[in-house]
Amino acid sequence: MILVADSGSTKTTWCIIKKDFNSIETCQTSGINPFLQSPEEISGTLRTEFSLSRGHFDAIYFYGAGCANPEKNEKVRRPLGELFKTNIVLVDSDLMAAARSLCGDKPGIAAILGTGSNSCYYDGKNISRHVPPLGYILGDEGSGTVLGRKLLSDILKNQLPEKLCRAFFDKYKMQPAEIMDRVYRQPFPNRFMAQFTHFIAGHVEHPSIYKLVKESFSEFLNRNVRQFPEASRLPLNVTGSIGWHFRDILKEAAVSSGFTTGLITRGPMEGLLEYHKKNYHAI
Repeated sequence: MILVADSGSTKTTWCIIKKDFNSIETCQTSGINPFLQSPEEISGTLRTEFSLSRGHFDAIYFYGAGCANPEKNEKVRRPLGELFKTNIVLVDSDLMAAARSLCGDKPGIAAILGTGSNSCYYDGKNISRHVPPLGYILGDEGSGTVLGRKLLSDILKNQLPEKLCRAFFDKYKMQPAEIMDRVYRQPFPNRFMAQFTHFIAGHVEHPSIYKLVKESFSEFLNRNVRQFPEASRLPLNVTGSIGWHFRDILKEAAVSSGFTTGLITRGPMEGLLEYHKKNYHAI
């Protein structure tokens, strides 16, 4: 049997695939990111939150945010290998997870729109072209964190109608000073800001909120996807909670920017399982 993991900044989904392909077990833990956590912290998360069988795995495939180079990947690979007593532990980026999930073995444009954002041209085997996402301060256009950041900025600078601002403070019972502390002084400000996409979803019919979302998607398309020449002839495939929940606005933004959309999925795991079932013999 094999263990497949898809990890974003907020949560990690784990699935066990048995050789008969008919039995799949799944659980969730907190997000694992080697840019934000040490191997000891990653190991602690696994020991306390991983609830599935820790029996022998033929291989572990871990896809995660922050898994962008061999040094960072080793910070994930080592605790996984030690905890599960498995020699074959392959760590790759969440973008590769998206590409394999959305495109399988065929070329395509693959993107993530979740807590963070990312995009690439995938040639059917490798990520051939990639625009660095740069995180929520310098990039991550269209992501949940950036949507939340834009909302907070507009609320605190009185850029939204008074009724919306009042609805926000009535819902979250937070003072501006507390918001500033959570953003600038507390850990995981990206998760904190991304949570406010729930407020955005609840008020997306309001012109100001609709505009915020569409402009954020347009920024993502024009600053990232437009850099891939293949995007002029291939549809944009997207996975992630933000792309999924706001898919109608995403499609509108794509048309306005001259692109077409293909698959839009809530998460990559279903497609990843199909990919690894197909390639099980390669272990």
